[in-house]
Amino acid sequence: MFELIVKNATLPDGRSGLDIACRNGRIAAVETGISAQAQDVIDADGLLVSPPFVDPHFHMDATLSLGTPRMNVSGTLLEGIALWGELKPIQTVEEIIARALRYCDLAVSQGIGAIRSHVDVCDDTLKGVEALLDVKRQVAPYLDLQLVAFPQDGVLRDPTALANLTRALDMGVDVVGGIPHFERTMDAGAESVRLLCEIAETRGLMVDMHCDESDDPMSRHVETLTQETQRLGMQGRVTGSHLTSMHSMDNYYVSKLIPLMIEAGLHAIPNPLINIMLQGRHDSYPKRRGQTRVRELRDAGITVGFGSDCVMDPWYSLGTADMLDVAHMGLHVGQLSSRADMAWCFEAVTSNSAAIMGLEGYGLEKGCAANMVLLQARDPIEAIRLRPARLAVVRGGRIIARTPVQSSALDIPGRPGVVDPSAFAPGGG
Repeated sequence: MFELIVKNATLPDGRSGLDIACRNGRIAAVETGISAQAQDVIDADGLLVSPPFVDPHFHMDATLSLGTPRMNVSGTLLEGIALWGELKPIQTVEEIIARALRYCDLAVSQGIGAIRSHVDVCDDTLKGVEALLDVKRQVAPYLDLQLVAFPQDGVLRDPTALANLTRALDMGVDVVGGIPHFERTMDAGAESVRLLCEIAETRGLMVDMHCDESDDPMSRHVETLTQETQRLGMQGRVTGSHLTSMHSMDNYYVSKLIPLMIEAGLHAIPNPLINIMLQGRHDSYPKRRGQTRVRELRDAGITVGFGSDCVMDPWYSLGTADMLDVAHMGLHVGQLSSRADMAWCFEAVTSNSAAIMGLEGYGLEKGCAANMVLLQARDPIEAIRLRPARLAVVRGGRIIARTPVQSSALDIPGRPGVVDPSAFAPGGG
């Protein structure tokens, strides 16, 4: 007896007609024609079953706060940071928890199974840390939440940030964060990278830094991050998020930088929705796209995962917790338009991001955690094209969210009565 069997599934790697049987919260079998009994059965009917979506870069302490205490009139990064500084003193722990839980509900309904959230530690009360640690405990049965101690105002620039960051790690925050380009000088930014990497190495933690989130081609803290990763033997544990200055860097310098990133085993997290919105604001025309060099990083062998960054907060007033929206934007901005490129963009919001976060038991193989999403699409490319309904979201072999099949009734003489967006395929099939 299994708890759940998903019948006739198509997997992201193209295998089809497979059944997935779940027992004791794990995948017990992935094969054709499983005939055993199960407490629950889902007929995938040839549709795509994916491991959960993963968001490796988010700010949950700010999410759903749009309009409090005011709107970001300019829509710029710097006004967003200033507005966040106005919100922090007036929000309560209870308000942060309530917003974060509402967001987690939305995220789960969209098939997200894991989120890495940065939490601001430049607040002596550490309200955000207290709130998100509580949220992490509450959502643990249905969502993996990994927290990054993030000194938003600069770990050296803010007089209490370093002490607060240490307190946050002592309280149970998982990852060391930073923002070197926001320090007062380039030298101070480099020093912050060294300091924060040493803290992480001492504690045996991962590092994820907002790094070079700028249009300035001379913002090159990622180079220091590679050096410190090598010096401290932290290969594979360090991530550079945003990396938007790489979009503007000289090609010769990048030809040196990417091999350094490879040597350090550095991961990269672009945030397509936010990067395309906030970068290039000082340009007239032509206007820079701002997203980092995704194709070059990927082709060099660097693990690249797409993050969503923000939803309805001081920096970004849109967002739906849909990682396929993120993949869709990353595909377009990066001009990743071949079939292989587009399929890779699906990996950037699933398996790649899971690898960056170090998630255990992730995937759709026997022995993996029984976590998966049934999509109203036939393959990963179609999923990005349609951003389809999540017909079922499964966690630990239990269905935790359902969405009805999406279709439109058509009342046109001589035409079909129903339009199913997933019924279209290349070649007109």
